[in-house]
Amino acid sequence: LRVFAGNPDFWRVTYIKEIWPTFLVNKSAPALLDDFGAIKVRFRNKTLLRKIGRAVLLPLNILFAFVKFAFQFLLEFGFRLAHFFLVAMGILLKGIFILGRLTFSVPTRLVLKGFNWSYGKIEQAYPEILVNALNNRGIVLGTVGALFLFSILIVAPRLGSELIPEVHQGEFNVEVTMPVGTPVEKTDSKVLKIQETIQHKPGVDKIASVSGTDKTANTGTEEGEHTSKLTVSMERASSVVVAEQRLIKSIRDELRNFSGIQWKISRPVLFSFKTPVEVEISGYNLQKLQELSRALEERMQEIPGVIDVKSNIQRGNPEVQIVYNRQVLSNFGLNIRDVASIVRNKVRGDVATEFKEQDRKIDILVRLREKDRESIADLRRLIVNPEDDKPIPLEAVADIKVTEGPSEIRRVDQQRTAVISANISDRSLSSVSEDIYGELQSMEMPADFTYRLAGQNEEMQTSLNSLQLALALAIFLVYIVMASQFESIVHPFVIIFTIPLALIGVILFLYVLSIPLSIVVFLGMIMLAGIVVNNAIVLVDYINKLRERGMEKMEAVVEAGKVRLRPIMMTTATTVLGLLPMAIGLGDGAEIRTPMAITVIVGLLSATVLTLIIIPVVYSLVDRRQT
Repeated sequence: LRVFAGNPDFWRVTYIKEIWPTFLVNKSAPALLDDFGAIKVRFRNKTLLRKIGRAVLLPLNILFAFVKFAFQFLLEFGFRLAHFFLVAMGILLKGIFILGRLTFSVPTRLVLKGFNWSYGKIEQAYPEILVNALNNRGIVLGTVGALFLFSILIVAPRLGSELIPEVHQGEFNVEVTMPVGTPVEKTDSKVLKIQETIQHKPGVDKIASVSGTDKTANTGTEEGEHTSKLTVSMERASSVVVAEQRLIKSIRDELRNFSGIQWKISRPVLFSFKTPVEVEISGYNLQKLQELSRALEERMQEIPGVIDVKSNIQRGNPEVQIVYNRQVLSNFGLNIRDVASIVRNKVRGDVATEFKEQDRKIDILVRLREKDRESIADLRRLIVNPEDDKPIPLEAVADIKVTEGPSEIRRVDQQRTAVISANISDRSLSSVSEDIYGELQSMEMPADFTYRLAGQNEEMQTSLNSLQLALALAIFLVYIVMASQFESIVHPFVIIFTIPLALIGVILFLYVLSIPLSIVVFLGMIMLAGIVVNNAIVLVDYINKLRERGMEKMEAVVEAGKVRLRPIMMTTATTVLGLLPMAIGLGDGAEIRTPMAITVIVGLLSATVLTLIIIPVVYSLVDRRQT
């Protein structure tokens, strides 16, 4: 609601601007109500603003690329907008008399003195600036057009992009992976040493660790006795972002001193997004897939800003393979199925019968004694034909060897796939993705192997494309609503011209603050599509009113600018002041709110300043009527 705190003030300011002159001449309440009745007729068209607000929200409810809470938030705003409009129509009129008494008090006059002086200077200079702009329309429009092209074509591509800003919560995870096959006791011993090292770091409040795999949890295949996860909670600090970054950097330096481990630092998941960077390499040859995975992993570690690089293809568990010799088995009159079944039953065991005790049934498992099956040598001496008079050992019919099996065989679209994942630091997702794509193109990839960039990069492209469509659809619906209300296709075009004016300020300011494009930034832009047109609507509407009264076009344009200057500035000021707490970044989760607030503030300020100059110039060009 804070985002649109200034939006209801639009109607309140505009009503006060119309009613206040009659109040200042000491008219009675009944006389003021008569004047308000006439004013109310003119303001019925202001329901157009409410329709525009809802029209902007419609595209966002059609698209499903963004998270569910955003749509609920925007729907909430749609109903609040209609409610605030009713408040401006009714309750405001009753409060105007109380406001009048307060306004004429001495303290209020002292507070408003500075504001009135500043506004007076602007009010004196604005008509002259507007007249000069109308006399030099080509230069003004050319300058604004060049500025718009510069911001879109040159500055915008340098902004970078990300799916959603990283949220610092004062808590993060350290995932430790040891060689596959490491017993959980050894894993836990190593993790305890790491935990003791981290515990003494400044800013650490508490640490919790879990070694091995929770059998009741739905975990991935990469987890096991060789894995562990530490959850580090930080002490409260004035600047969580700085303290967390400093602590994570210190922990990374310490972890490099531990040999034989892989580690990854991550934050608790707020949204169901993938790892920032995921590269999928697909092909049938498992050995070649492993080679390509290791090669890309090494290259990614050299890219600036890429951290915690990890491949799903790791060293597998040691295993014993029994390769049967079919020819030898045939010579002995044996078959693979029977021999394999005998070996399995002797090593793993076979349920021979059940032991019944009251209502309980206990399986009786029959197999060799542990001392007869605990080594490879014991396995070689297993008899594979126990029913024959001449015993045949397993080593006579099979080749027994110790190998390393794959830790995981992942398939994507029925193709064996290696997934190399990584986090990013101090760089935008789009710039890192470009560097990784360049490394992939420089690698010698076999013809039957393919690769693609997945992870948040893929989700980001899908979401941003959907939000771009939503922005275009919002602008189109705003135009349709205004065209039906103004009964003109020219005047809505003049009003829509304010949206590019807002984008100029947004893009340039985001570049100055090094804020990349993200979903929340695009959400702010979509909000702007319904907010910035308000100022242009009251300006164009009043120009038309003056011309209906017989005023010449240029004179009406200048007069409307002077009359509507105060409500436009006050509306912008209330919205900006309402958004300042969000823009400053106070409280938890500020990383998500701040870019959206900055987008709306800068876009609104840019559109307001340029609207007061550009909209009258555009109106004077596209409306050819002189009277």
